[in-house]
Amino acid sequence: MKIFGALTALTMMVAGTAQAAESVTVTDVAGREVSIELPVERVILGEGRLIYGLATLDSEDPFQRVVGWKDDLKKADPQTYDIYAAKYPRIDDIPTFGGMKDGTFDVEQAISLQPNVVIMNLEAKGATEDGGFDEKLASVGIPIVYIDFREAPMKNTETSMKILGQLTGKDEKAAEFIKFRADHINEVAARLAKANPAKPNVFIERAAGYSEECCMSFGNENFGKMVEMAGGVNIAASIIPGTFGTINPEQVVASNPDQFVGTGASWEAYSPGGAWVGLGPDADMTEARRKLVGLMERPAFTGIKAVKNGQIHAVWHQFYNSPYQFVVIEQMAKWFHPDLFADIDPEATFKELHNRFLPLDYQPGYFISVSDTATN
Repeated sequence: MKIFGALTALTMMVAGTAQAAESVTVTDVAGREVSIELPVERVILGEGRLIYGLATLDSEDPFQRVVGWKDDLKKADPQTYDIYAAKYPRIDDIPTFGGMKDGTFDVEQAISLQPNVVIMNLEAKGATEDGGFDEKLASVGIPIVYIDFREAPMKNTETSMKILGQLTGKDEKAAEFIKFRADHINEVAARLAKANPAKPNVFIERAAGYSEECCMSFGNENFGKMVEMAGGVNIAASIIPGTFGTINPEQVVASNPDQFVGTGASWEAYSPGGAWVGLGPDADMTEARRKLVGLMERPAFTGIKAVKNGQIHAVWHQFYNSPYQFVVIEQMAKWFHPDLFADIDPEATFKELHNRFLPLDYQPGYFISVSDTATN
């Protein structure tokens, strides 16, 4: 009844304040046609890390439209949160939400913020519909638009950036970012196609050291696809049917990968004192390398080729959930084929991305290796 009362009151409020502007139909990554007045001025982010994409367009102030967001950025990527908070201290006051998937999203609170749109990750679509959140928001004229940097990012990132460009009225800047991304991906692809080098077998471990479980990985999308685009063979591709999954330690041993790449971030909020590799802007790289070496002491890894040859690496986990994936494709290509990509500088690429599209100065800390081929 409380939610119904809020819906009724806010329906009258929205009707009384609606502008005469003509609505535009936006097609989201789920194929849904959404009628919405553009550009939007008040946005709720169904996941805080969607700011990675929004910030490339609203680079003068990434939070100028954000009236609410999920509380994950501060927990999953505290370094980035702190850097943004130092420049935009008001982000500490932006109302936060729980998630659709765990049923903690507060619909009444969301409606009270009067957003023009709620931007959601595609993976939350099922839970959003099962919980009836979409119908409740639609009943007061608040549309949901789905974008995707995680489930099928190599398929959906370009479309997602175009959608963000439409929503913000920054279509030209979105196109500029898309071209910048595509140019770097195409350069890697062209060199690999021309040289046709032998491809190393690669095990990519998702959130290495986050828990005692071994071994989370990726199938044919996300980091799994990025491994292939960087000129490697993802050993989990034939084992994991979807984007995310787990393979057992015996499968790692049997595959005997030539290269190991783990993903890491500072997860003290989730796994205090864990063995995870705390990568991110301005990370402690000495500590990150120590932890990376320690991960190779697990039984699944002690005898594999990657360990014997020193081909042990880790990358910032949040590349898996942002439009910045092309940077890590460059870095992995450099690790897998150092001669072919000797002149490629992923650090310079990421720095240029910051200089051209983001309001923050670049700080290294996103890649580490036990060998001297690491970029920092």
